[in-house]
Parts: sequence; C-alpha cells; structure tokens
Amino acid sequence: MQVILASASPARLSVLRAAGLDPLVEVSDVDEDAVLDSLPGASPAHAVTALARAKAHAVARRLGSTNAVLIGCDSMLSIGGELVGKPGTVEVARARWARMAGRTGELVTGHAVLRLSAGDIVDEAAAHAGTTVRFGSPSEAELDAYLNSGEPLAVAGAFTLDGLGGWFVDGIDGDPSTVIGISLPLTRTLLAKVGVVVTDLWKSRD
Repeated sequence: MQVILASASPARLSVLRAAGLDPLVEVSDVDEDAVLDSLPGASPAHAVTALARAKAHAVARRLGSTNAVLIGCDSMLSIGGELVGKPGTVEVARARWARMAGRTGELVTGHAVLRLSAGDIVDEAAAHAGTTVRFGSPSEAELDAYLNSGEPLAVAGAFTLDGLGGWFVDGIDGDPSTVIGISLPLTRTLLAKVGVVVTDLWKSRD
C-alpha cells in the first residue's frame, strides 16, 4: 500500500523515513488562514486537527484511482494563550522569541489519516498530540544568528528541535516526534483505526 504524506515539511518526511516508511509527498494547496478564520474561538487541538484534515482531504481529491494511506499534519505553538504558526519574517520571529525565551509552550500537532481504495476515502481517523517545550534564553547575538539562518521563519513556533533551534530548547515533556511535526505513536494509533498495521508499511531493508 502506498503511503502519501500531505505535507511539504522535510522534517516530517525525515521522521517517517527514519521510522521505516517511504512516503510519496503530495503538498496540499489549502489556505490555512481561511481554515482558521472559519473556526473562531477554536481550541488549539481543534484548530490543528481541522487543518490536518483539510490538507489530507485536499490531496485525496486530486489523486486518481489509487490504493493508499494518506497522512496529513499541521503544527502550531500554543504559548501565553495564543496559537501561532510559521512567523514568515525575521521581525515576527524575533517578537515570538521575545515571548518564548525562558518560558514554556505547547507544540500541538493535528494528524489526519485517510485510507483510500480505488481513489475513494473508505475510512479516516484524526486526533492531535501535544508536547510541552521548555525554551532557553538565547543571547542577543545567538538569536540574531539564528534568525539570520532563516530556519525559524518557516516552522511552527519559530523553532526546531532537530535543527539549529535545538540549541535553544532546554527540554521537553512528551513525545519528541510531535515537536518535529508528526507523532509516531499517534500516527500508529490512527493507522490502526483505519485498519492498517504500521509494520506492514515498513519498506524492505534488503
């Protein structure tokens, strides 16, 4: 069965490959802001799960007659009562880090798994996972260097755990793969709910 990842995230792809899968990447064209605008007052869990489902369904609609399992994800950081995604600019990322440094936040990731038969969605499951992140306090020079690297501009919460941002994370409480962008334990659970055993998806190591 083909595994399809409805995400442009190289970190998610890397996690799945390291865990034995070889997914085909199909990036959705979902307008994330429009989805969030349609959910006023939604909890962080509801918001990211809705985004994950929207991305998975968008990709499913444009696939042909195929048998596959499709995985959609979306991550955001909940800190100080605010849910934030990718900062996009150095200025926004700097402001985020001014709030994050020395504090804790929750990286929340929504997951949606669809099982396709001949191109039709025959089953689906969705849920979220959250992990507490304890942020360090980078010096002004360290933060400048990090922002100038460009890494934090295109990732949820303006940080990574598995890249340069890992230097500025003091610790986490929960599943590290959630922080990277896709929870392996939760994905395994959702696969089982749609009748797929994760070990059947492992690529051959011959």
